[in-house]
Amino acid sequence: MSPKLLHEGAILVADSHCAAWRTAFSDFLDALESDEIHTTQLVLMGDNFDLLFGPVTQTLRDNRDSIERLNRLSQRMEILYLEGNHDFRLTALFPHLYVIGRSQQPLILTYGEQRIALLHGDLRVPFGYSLYTSLIRNRPILFCLNILNTVFNGFIINKLSKQMQRKNHCQKIQNFEAIAARHSTAPWTNKCDVIIEGHFHQNRTYDVGGLKYINLGAFACNERYYVVKSSQDRTILDEAIFHKEPR
Repeated sequence: MSPKLLHEGAILVADSHCAAWRTAFSDFLDALESDEIHTTQLVLMGDNFDLLFGPVTQTLRDNRDSIERLNRLSQRMEILYLEGNHDFRLTALFPHLYVIGRSQQPLILTYGEQRIALLHGDLRVPFGYSLYTSLIRNRPILFCLNILNTVFNGFIINKLSKQMQRKNHCQKIQNFEAIAARHSTAPWTNKCDVIIEGHFHQNRTYDVGGLKYINLGAFACNERYYVVKSSQDRTILDEAIFHKEPR
């Protein structure tokens, strides 16, 4: 059963794209584990790993340390993991986390008097992308991918990893307000007051038709994360920048 409440002081992290060459998210988990950063609820908004596909063993091996950190943290705090388009089929990896698949999103939580819809952000998409993202989550396809990747000594995942290294996570999307407006007219929006999603990395907020729409910035861009605050029963996300403390 999924949680029903968004906590005061909850931390939201989106699109950290953790990988061997990008370790800030791993360092951030260390800071949570050592209590340098404190929260009772951690919400991972998807794409927190660059490549983490539950049935593909190389992606598990490449991210083993951060997987273990999250599982340890789940013994101390409530962790919600909204799967993204780079990290999915994760339930077996994280037995004590609340893993929310794409088909279960948005997750609607109550915060004070407000209903907050949380989702990764890749729902209101063109048909071609929707078909693609359904196929890459398909168990038989992932089973075959795992076999082929093993037979060819990691060639497929290594090639994908190199492509990910070249991606710019800090690009501004022109006319993003039109995307926000489209996402704010989804059939489920009558059930919420605020929409919070990642995926687009824009760090922008709009009021659309009486709804507040918030698109989170990518942790991969400048290590930003968000802390839930309240002011007169209205949701405020305080932006913070993670700085690794010297050991």
